Order: sequence, then C-alpha cells, then structure tokens
Amino acid sequence: MEFDYVIVGAGSAGCVLANRLSDGGKFQVALLEAGGRDSSPWIHVPVGYFKTMGNPKTDWGYQTEPDPGLNGRALKWPRGRVLGGSSSINGLLYVRGQAADYDHWRQLGNAGWGWEDVLPLFKRAESYAGGDPEIRGRHGPLSVSDSAVSRECVDLYLDAAVNAGYPRTDDYNGASQEGVGHFQLTMRNGRRCSSAVAYLGPAKRRRNLTILTDCPAERLVFDGKRATGVEVTHQGTRKTIKARKEIVLSAGAIGSPQLLMVSGIGDPEMLAPHGIETRHALTGVGKNLQDHLQARPVYKTTLSTINTEINSLVKQGLIALHYAATRTGPMTMAASLGTAFLKTRPDLAEPDIQFHVQPFSASQKINKPHEFNAFTASVLQLRPESAGHMELRSADMRDHPVIHPNYLATKTDQDVIVEGIRIARKIARTEPVASVITEEYTPGPDVKDDDYDAVLDWARSNATTIYHPTGTCKMGQDDMAVVDEKLRVRGIAGLRVADASIMPVIVSGNTNAPTIMIGEKASDMVLADALKDAPSNMEMAH
Repeated sequence: MEFDYVIVGAGSAGCVLANRLSDGGKFQVALLEAGGRDSSPWIHVPVGYFKTMGNPKTDWGYQTEPDPGLNGRALKWPRGRVLGGSSSINGLLYVRGQAADYDHWRQLGNAGWGWEDVLPLFKRAESYAGGDPEIRGRHGPLSVSDSAVSRECVDLYLDAAVNAGYPRTDDYNGASQEGVGHFQLTMRNGRRCSSAVAYLGPAKRRRNLTILTDCPAERLVFDGKRATGVEVTHQGTRKTIKARKEIVLSAGAIGSPQLLMVSGIGDPEMLAPHGIETRHALTGVGKNLQDHLQARPVYKTTLSTINTEINSLVKQGLIALHYAATRTGPMTMAASLGTAFLKTRPDLAEPDIQFHVQPFSASQKINKPHEFNAFTASVLQLRPESAGHMELRSADMRDHPVIHPNYLATKTDQDVIVEGIRIARKIARTEPVASVITEEYTPGPDVKDDDYDAVLDWARSNATTIYHPTGTCKMGQDDMAVVDEKLRVRGIAGLRVADASIMPVIVSGNTNAPTIMIGEKASDMVLADALKDAPSNMEMAH
C-alpha cells in the first residue's frame, strides 16, 4: 500500500487535508483513522454529544493525572475517535479567536500565520449567511449558522450582562470579538456539520482517496532522517503504508506527539525509560500543553430549563418526535447558547475571559442533569499562562499517555479565574435575570466574593476542562519548537504535523474552527511544495 500522501487522523484538520490534497485527482492520498465511520445517528443529531462523549466507540477516553492546581483532582479529557475526530463529538461551537492571537504567532517567528494571512483561510472554509462579507465566508464547505434555539434564562442573563455595563455583539467572529451574544454553530439543516461531513462528504468517492477506518497507527517508518511510512494495524494485520511524498500527522494534541515519541522523536530523557531509541532529539515534543479551564457557577431558577424538560421518557420521546418531523427544537441545541468575551480589567487591549451560558446544569458536563430547574454561567480564562506536558506510559500506542495539565499554576491565571467568577456572579445579581434566580446553587452563599482564597479554592475543587488541549508539537523557531512555520517536523524530511498541537499559544476561544483553518493552511503548503518539486516541462522533455 503506497500513496503520495498519508494523513494520520481523520479529525478536524485531517479531513480538510484529505479533501484538498485529493482534489483534482493528481495525487494518491490515504486517510487513516483509528476509530470507525461516523455512522452513529448520535453523531449527526446536534445534542448527541451527551451520548458520544464518554462512549469508547467514539471517544478516546483520556484522563489526566491528579493535578495540584485542582486540589489533586484528575479530569476526563474526551477526544474524538471516529471520522471527523472531535468535530464529531464536540459542542458545535464556532469561534475563530482574536486577530491578536495570530499576529502573536507571527511575532514568535512564524511567518505566514498573522491575521491577514489566516483570515482568507477562515473565509474559504466557512459558509455563513451573516456578518461582514469582508470578514466572513459565504461559500465554504463548513456550514456555520446562528442557533435556532432560544431559552429565556440564557437571554435574560445576556441582557443582564449588558445592563451590567458590557457591550453587545452580533458577531464575535467579526471585526472585534468583545461583547455579549449568542454562539454560532457548525450546523446544517438541523444536523451537525462536522469536518467529516463538510470535507469528506464531497471527497469520499474520489478514486484517488483511500479512507481506512479502524486503522490505528502504531509507529512511523524511516529511511535515515526521512519518514517513509506508517505501521498500522488494519483488519487484524500489522502492515506498513508507505508515502512517496509526505506523511502528515493530524492525530490531535495527544495522538500526534504520542506517535512521534513511540517512533523515537522527542526528548531522549523521556524516551529512554521505555526502551525507545532516539531517532531524532526534539525536546519540545509533548511539552507546552495548554487547555482552557472552566469554572461553572450554577443558578436555580423559576424558569423551565432542559433539566426538567427531559426528566421522563415521555418528554424525551416528544422532543425526539418533534426533531424527526421538523429538524428543530431542543435536539438541535449546541453545548451552549449564550456567550460573552469580556475583559476582567478595563486596561486590557482584548477580552481575557469567555462565557458559555447553558440552559441546563449538571455536576459534570456530560453527566445526568440536576433534577431541578437551573442554568449554568460557565467562565474560562482565554489565554492561560500555565502549561503542562504529556509523557509516554509505555512504548505501545495503545497505552494512553500520562497527561499533566498543570492548571492554575501562575498568579495571573489564579487572578483571572477568580475575577471571572466574580463577574459571573455580578451579572447574576443584575436585572432582568436576578428576579428569576431563586438560589446560587454553586459556589453558594458560603463562598464570598471578597474572600479571594475561598473563590480560588472553589475553582480548584470544581473547575473542569472545556476540552481544548493544544500546543504539544508547537510551531516556532526556539529550542522547544517541534515544527517550523511550514509545519515540517524539525530535522525530519517528509513529515509534518497539522492539528491543534502546533499552536504555539492557545487561541482565545474554542479550538475547532482554528484547527480546521490549520488544515486549510497545511494543505496549501503541502501543495505548494509539490508544485515546487514537480519537474518542469523542459526537464520532462529532456
């Protein structure tokens, strides 16, 4: 089995690459996915994330080590293990981030990654009917829409935020991110528009594209310092899939560095204990791990919420029938409806916190909802300073790596999460939402706003991931960089990484849209190099 390009991982970026590299029929492309096909109806029903997260058929089911910053708690880290990757199991929230994020990437030495460079790629990827056409895309494969679901508790909370002095925005993906508004969703006609739906759907019948599911990568194969193939297990047999031109790793912020390490690329001190001979020393593999940590104040309310609207099989059945007939209703609800990108201090140039306002509540996000009516005003720090790392548990790709997130390790991160919680509570005390709140369920009255240590301790004991791991194969020019600005693995020919792991600094918001953009950018660079390497007509004549 030999191809021009082999893509490892059919996630948010991998599906983009498979589409773009196979377009035109010039190259033979293989797309390898460790999980199965996206055939489960729960993948395509927007609210299906309640069923797919935590399901081993669709979720890798990673778990962190006990984290000192979270008072010794370990967290579950769902990541997609299916065609579409995490875009098939996520909350459907479409956020580009701030222009300043990408300008910062460029300032770190990554030419071609500034906002003016990546904006055309965001536009090319999306199809969105609203916003400024100079900034928003109209004809891309990825359908982006405004939520068709409206819930009073969410709308009242957003109105209260405006009354508390924060600006309103109609498009946080527009010229400015700052403001209070409603989430935009990766949804098409009441169904999830994953990267697999958007990019593989139009491409999967191309004769030059081979999609192999249930095909986990075991390790990379090399000829000296050139990557030439991928060892996989497929249909019960170990085999090598060869690449004539390049291999692109799009296995995600956990899978891509793990595959590099088991293949002998990484920090020699981290590889030697597992009996792995270092093929190429890259100290930064698995380092620079960044994630967004959310604190989740919950408010009991006199209004009806999802908590009680789905608390019987009869109610669930009626909702399902309504969805089947109309493709509308609660089953089209994303993980959050309302959002806000706000500043914890007026002197900041850009927002540093983000809200996810949800018309339901639970002890954990994917657990059973509470039995009482309540809503959640989740808040996170957009640009955490704290960075963790991951390391191998063994030399076997089947053994999940050891993940150390290192949350809330700096004073800045602690200050921002405390102030974010205070702002969430201030908004809840503001009309028109204050009069429909009966009780702050958590943090609760015993945790006083002016008691910094108590608020921080509540965050340490209750905050959780919002599922945005990034940075473990960082792009850059420094000693910890794993890939260069062309996403080429440093010191190894024929090998790139294209997924959220290449982010040198986490973006200010949800990570799915930026990861799809990374797939678009990578495909352009791969094809540009293919054109550069192609023999000219004159050479062919001779």
